[in-house]
Amino acid sequence: MDIQTTKSLMQVAAGAEPADRVITNATIVNVFTGELLADQWVGIKGHWIAYTGSAAAHMIGPDTHVIDAGGKPLVPGFIDGHTHILWMTTPEQFLKNALSGGTTTIVTEIFEPYPVAGIAGVNDLLDALADQPIKIYGTAPAMVSISHRSRGIKQADLSDLLARPEILGLGESYWQGILQDPEDYLPALNLTRQHRKTLEGHSAGASETKLNAYAAAGISSCHEPIQASEVIDRLRLGFYVMIREGSVRRDLETISEIKAAGVDLRRLVLVSDGLSPAELAANGYMEHIVQKAIDCGFEPMDAIRMATLNVAEHFGIDDRVGAIAPGRYADMAILPDLHIIAPELVLSNGEIIAENGKSIKTVRPHEFSSESCQTVNLPRRLDATDFEIAVARQTDRHKARVIELVTDLVTREGQLELPVDSGLIQIDGKTGLQKIAAIDRAHTPGDMFVGLIKGLGLASGAFATSATWDSADIIVAGANDADMALAVNRIHELNGGIVVCDQGRILAELALPIFGVIADQPAQAVEQQAAEIAEALKKLGVSLRDPALTLATLTTAAIPFFRICEEGYVSLKDGKTLGLFVD
Repeated sequence: MDIQTTKSLMQVAAGAEPADRVITNATIVNVFTGELLADQWVGIKGHWIAYTGSAAAHMIGPDTHVIDAGGKPLVPGFIDGHTHILWMTTPEQFLKNALSGGTTTIVTEIFEPYPVAGIAGVNDLLDALADQPIKIYGTAPAMVSISHRSRGIKQADLSDLLARPEILGLGESYWQGILQDPEDYLPALNLTRQHRKTLEGHSAGASETKLNAYAAAGISSCHEPIQASEVIDRLRLGFYVMIREGSVRRDLETISEIKAAGVDLRRLVLVSDGLSPAELAANGYMEHIVQKAIDCGFEPMDAIRMATLNVAEHFGIDDRVGAIAPGRYADMAILPDLHIIAPELVLSNGEIIAENGKSIKTVRPHEFSSESCQTVNLPRRLDATDFEIAVARQTDRHKARVIELVTDLVTREGQLELPVDSGLIQIDGKTGLQKIAAIDRAHTPGDMFVGLIKGLGLASGAFATSATWDSADIIVAGANDADMALAVNRIHELNGGIVVCDQGRILAELALPIFGVIADQPAQAVEQQAAEIAEALKKLGVSLRDPALTLATLTTAAIPFFRICEEGYVSLKDGKTLGLFVD
């Protein structure tokens, strides 16, 4: 805020200058004190709140827009403190469904462009997030990757990002990587702390000693607890704990048992951790999550704090957002009732952006650069022979490592004796075994590793995606080598996407040309094509909840225990890269 704006707010508060907008007869939900303050007035000048109190007629001039709240609750605008805004659609498409329910601030991970488009791609994304009807902050890519080629962010790139006011810290840094390879990651953590910005965490499965070591590195938050006891363990160490309720996981109901523990809730935060276009359209955004918290027994004041002040304090932006008070952005919503999170009117930056559940504000479109739309680089078309698994020595059987799906996301290492014919491993689809390959599309294009996976349920055909986590890889799984090649070649033609094929035919596809991760189509079209992919896979025998997510997460160190990249298998238990064969 510049000096002139500050002086103007002071003049409005003192009655020497009229407000642009005044809300009268409101019951302010004061998240600082936990009070419900009746008969309150709020004076707004430009983007900012100038006054809150019980008598503000002195602020009303001939051109002041007056809104009578009718005694209803007035809450601060909601904040999503941890999400992945690039879930198959552009920020523009996401925001079209996100503005109506009272969300006025988003903090998103922005790592997706970095491994395939570098700092230029990240800046392109940040340009897309800027100057929107609501505020969108980011956390810099930590790039705790199982692939050495995608590992770490360059110090110069991180320094440039941390200098930007919209970058609030370093994004989620998986605990195994930090503790196993501190020399690789501590420089980035220390640089972030020097800028007085946060270090976001991800500590799924960390023991007490490892959790302490993680906290000692300066990590300040975690969104991975799935039980109330895990939440308390982290709260006791000073973490802000983010409760997920989104498309990846829904932990709110189970964690709500924390109410009986009698612990302070001021470091609890509600987050989405990412929402699919279909779920966002069907359920809404943070209003849905806050409502569920209330339905799970949290007091409305606590639930609202977990999506406002608590988040803002964690990121050090509570001087700007998270409460209804002078000097903050005029972000707020009028509710019909304190227990009903269905905003009747939403203001962001002092402007009305939604009424009665409908967005009335135009979202700013952004045209991504040609470089951001050309990130699938393969040196040639692949053929079936690229997916053959050759055995170096003469034998009729060979023991091989296999990715086994424990759940739709969690994996473990398995080992199987497999038949060998003419020097090639033979796969019998009836055993539930398929081939899986990771193919570099950016650093050393075409470099690949072919492994094995069990539990996908794919009876025939192949399934591929370029929207993989924390890597620059295309991942393809298949029961047929020729179909695997077809799926990857089609992704190359589309400049990114998700493809299902069988017997030499494309059954369903979704083009993701922007960074190979997001579509350039309306959200409704993306939803339809995603549904067609799910249906095609179901017919091929796949019964997983979200097969595209299962495939995409096989490259990440975020989820235990056995992963794959273009270099080979990776065991997250010790960080070692392993080959296919057990010798």
